[in-house]
Amino acid sequence: MTKTFSVKIGNISVGGGAPVVIQSMTNTSTQHIKETADQIIELHNAGAKIVRITVNNADAAKATPYIKELVQKHANIPIVGCFHYNGHTLLNEFPECAKSLDKYRINPGNMGFGEKRDIHFESIIECALKYNKPIRIGVNWGSLDKKVLSQMMDENSQNKIHLSSEEIVENAMVESALMSARKALRYGMSENQIVLSAKTSKVQSVVRVYKKLHSLSRFPLHVGLTEAGIGLPGAVSTAAALSILLSQGIGDTIRCSITPKLGESRIQEIKICKAVLDALEIERFQPKIAACPGCGRTSSTYFQKLAEDVQNFIDCSMLQWKAQYQGIENLNIAVMGCIVNGPGESKHADIGISLPGSGEEPVAPVFINGKKQYTLRGDNIANDFKDIITLYIQNNFSAKK
Repeated sequence: MTKTFSVKIGNISVGGGAPVVIQSMTNTSTQHIKETADQIIELHNAGAKIVRITVNNADAAKATPYIKELVQKHANIPIVGCFHYNGHTLLNEFPECAKSLDKYRINPGNMGFGEKRDIHFESIIECALKYNKPIRIGVNWGSLDKKVLSQMMDENSQNKIHLSSEEIVENAMVESALMSARKALRYGMSENQIVLSAKTSKVQSVVRVYKKLHSLSRFPLHVGLTEAGIGLPGAVSTAAALSILLSQGIGDTIRCSITPKLGESRIQEIKICKAVLDALEIERFQPKIAACPGCGRTSSTYFQKLAEDVQNFIDCSMLQWKAQYQGIENLNIAVMGCIVNGPGESKHADIGISLPGSGEEPVAPVFINGKKQYTLRGDNIANDFKDIITLYIQNNFSAKK
């Protein structure tokens, strides 16, 4: 499969065969410097490699260099400025903002109308060239370039085979992104300075759009739904879209744009992206636990409590383990509830425990690398099993130097 161009965004490479990059965006008022910087650091610590901030007015533009300075004391993470409507003005009036950002995100549909659109777009490109910054041309179906859409609708009405309105919108999104990229190249940008995105809120629509973009260009693609939704439906929609595309080698950087619940941390979207990459085995972030769902055979809830206990143990230990051991995220653990699949599943894991089900002998065999090594009994099974996990890690993972 042909590789996309490689784009350098601060200290991060996107495309060109580099690992898929998770990114996020702050939801603070950018003018609140410390609050915004704190959220960027929180997102970085959770696993975001790139974070975007809104630059929508003079106060936000003035704050940006100070946010960058504050963040750099704690984390080396690229910060992207998100511009709509007045980006050309802000970047020119506040050069320190333009210098401090690592990339500019611009939306062709929100650049003005008629000749002004091209003038504003060129002005942003000139700033990007002046300060050697890459750009992301981000098309959304909710703010699509009306000129491109109207032209395609007119052409469709004259054709013998008529496309649906959704197909026209999707084609217009692809054309808007590619047309803007061609303009940026004409204005002097290089191919390794441009990232594209074209987002809708529907899974199948996003898949079709990105397949077209991928087939028609070699620009790195930022993939995701534009507004995924709230809670579980948003997470599932994002996982479905990302999984289809990433499995086909489409997507260089990703985001899960879910609506956080009131009081919920912004890092939830990072966790979802990491879970997708983990599930697809594109990148592992922490040991995997295979645990059975339970059935009539598992009359006790003990296996559920043990699986949760082991998961919490891993979550609390990962920071220390990652600092100490090479490749610890590749560890596979199984916590099974009865004899049906328990021993077999446990043998497939690095470490597996098969708890007794209803009517079974009250013992729990533990398998290490496919062979039975221990038999646990009594009230201390959970702590004994965690001790076995710790011992396995110490004996099987190389210490970092």
